[in-house]
Amino acid sequence: MTRTDPRSSPGRVVRAPTGTTLSAKSWLTEAPLRMLMNNLDPEVAERPEELVVYGGIGRAARDWDSYDRIVSTLRRLDADQNLLVKSGKPVGVFETHADAPRVLIANSNLVPRWSTWE
Repeated sequence: MTRTDPRSSPGRVVRAPTGTTLSAKSWLTEAPLRMLMNNLDPEVAERPEELVVYGGIGRAARDWDSYDRIVSTLRRLDADQNLLVKSGKPVGVFETHADAPRVLIANSNLVPRWSTWE
């Protein structure tokens, strides 16, 4: 049985859109979409085919499926919704209001056993 790494996609090239044409519903979602995609541009990323953007292990998304779901969600997000991304994986879309952030990202939310107030 051959096992493939969901974090690797040899030959896949990501480039952010440029110019003034939107690929999302608004600039409030177009901006994070372009930033995410630009991080994986082969001219910028360390190992873009493995989603690694910096430091040897820093990934733009948990895996390619998560990346594709983040991109898809950003493109269809409405003005009163926000996307929650937890550790590189999209976990939900919530209805909020037009002044709320469009994207919330939570990373490294682990507290070591030795980390106490004492």
